Amino acid sequence: MLAFITLGLVIGSGRSTPLGHHIWMAGLVLTGLPVVVRTAHGVLGRRFAADLVATLAILAAVLLGQPLPGLIVVLMQTGGEALETFARGRASDAVRELEANAPRVTHRRDGDSLVDVLAEAVVPGDEILVRPGELVPCDGVVLDGRSHVDAAQLTGEPIPRVARTGDKLLSGSRNLEGPLTLRVLAPAGESQYARIVELVRSAQASKAPIQRLADRYAIWFTPFTLAVCAGAWLLSHNPVRVLAVLVVATPCPLILAAPVAVVGGINRAARRRVIFRHGTAIEQLGSVTTAVFDKTGTLTLGRPAVSRVLALMPFTEHEVLRLAGAVEQGSGHLLARTLVEETVRRGIAIPNAAAVNEAPGQGVSGLVEDKEVAVGAWPFVSARASTAGSGAPAPVPGSGLRAYVTIGGHLAGIIEYADAVRSGASPLIERLRRLGVRRMIVLSGDAADNVASVAAAVQVDEARGDLLPEQKVDTVRALVAAGERVVMLGDGTNDAPALGVATVGVALASGGGGITAEAADAVILGDDPGRLADAVEISRRTMRIARQSIWIGLGLSAAAMVAAAAGYVSPVAGALLQEAVDVAVILNALRAAG
Repeated sequence: MLAFITLGLVIGSGRSTPLGHHIWMAGLVLTGLPVVVRTAHGVLGRRFAADLVATLAILAAVLLGQPLPGLIVVLMQTGGEALETFARGRASDAVRELEANAPRVTHRRDGDSLVDVLAEAVVPGDEILVRPGELVPCDGVVLDGRSHVDAAQLTGEPIPRVARTGDKLLSGSRNLEGPLTLRVLAPAGESQYARIVELVRSAQASKAPIQRLADRYAIWFTPFTLAVCAGAWLLSHNPVRVLAVLVVATPCPLILAAPVAVVGGINRAARRRVIFRHGTAIEQLGSVTTAVFDKTGTLTLGRPAVSRVLALMPFTEHEVLRLAGAVEQGSGHLLARTLVEETVRRGIAIPNAAAVNEAPGQGVSGLVEDKEVAVGAWPFVSARASTAGSGAPAPVPGSGLRAYVTIGGHLAGIIEYADAVRSGASPLIERLRRLGVRRMIVLSGDAADNVASVAAAVQVDEARGDLLPEQKVDTVRALVAAGERVVMLGDGTNDAPALGVATVGVALASGGGGITAEAADAVILGDDPGRLADAVEISRRTMRIARQSIWIGLGLSAAAMVAAAAGYVSPVAGALLQEAVDVAVILNALRAAG
């Protein structure tokens, strides 16, 4: 539409005087020069693009002194570039935010005193103190203390694990309860947190550029155009006919169809709460052959839930939850909150507890209705249990995450926790298979047995656990190198580097936040991984419409080129005819937004 407005102004002003003609020629040179320079730069870099024909048309218009068709070509060309820029979107500053959130100060032990120093100043062998609520600044081994540590964003473990003497902790883990003394194993700049930042940067830098859809069609359309130009010259030896061919051949269907369809697809996806960060992602997503999933927070809820309450006679499940919830409601531990939430969800009224005492990383005890109640790990609870309830199984502390409950000195029950599989995980896998994604893989830093269990539950055959972020990157990169077009769905900081090397990385916004979204090509707003299948469907429809628009436009342009070569279409008439083709192409491409 803007081209029509400009055309009217040009026609009204450009015919009046030679001075007016020179002004419009100067305008053509000034506006066309950036297009010509960009195209020349691409040709020198051996990038064969759809812009070449448009550039030849601009140059021919300048040489033949015909500013009107040249200006129309410039306007159409820059309009397509503006649409592509809009579709590309903006990158965030999340990598810098991740670096800013890294621990800056730590507490180094010098003799019998603690000195606050910059995290980058500590060296291997130093002893540091990590207080409750702080991030571990460097990779280290625990020398003293006991606490629960949350490493979900680094390893994918959904449930905080107990850190005790001799355990190795990764930088970026969060200490939840008691103070821990660590011996530093690696400087902050070489520890896990810093490696994740660097992995994200290198993954983005190494990702191969994707050829634009328009450029793939230009590989054969541009030689065809030049052949018609040669035919027009041989038939007439009239350079104006050659210009007319170039004007009607200016690949506006290529320049406009794909960006318009992509912008429409991006808007359609946004209504389904999927945000594409650039147009290339929506081009690529519909053709993926392999889907890679993180486990924790993606296929699972990413947080512990009460999976079973085993009450030992004479106690009941109701009584175990009611009294255990009473002492746990004063604790800030994740499992304590989970137990209280489950008790409330079941509609059980929780009484008050007195004399509550919590041992960090071990358990909590208190008086409830004149009975001593203890909840926690087996060593903590067994010291308070004189007898067990009837039918009590032999405690097996290593057989899964569980809390033991004693009431009045008797072992009353066992509460088991698990990271529950999302109800929508299996339907997502089924939809992706119907859409032609033939291979599914689960990658996780969680224990291999847990990963295999979740993969089996959602009917995924390939599962790999105990992976560090760099191992995820290696796995995804190997798949891409083998010719697979890979979409990866993840939510945690540990997924960010692998998202960056996938053909299309998709992040759940509810998980890792800025760093994950920074590495991804698309972001699902909220907490519904099923939106990935919606995005694949939208991508396929968008590119089907884009290709249809391109073929319609190129077919009409080819017919107009033959007419121009035969002398039936002048350059100005060709520009008007090309505008009509553009309108038809744009209207068809706009269907992608509906």
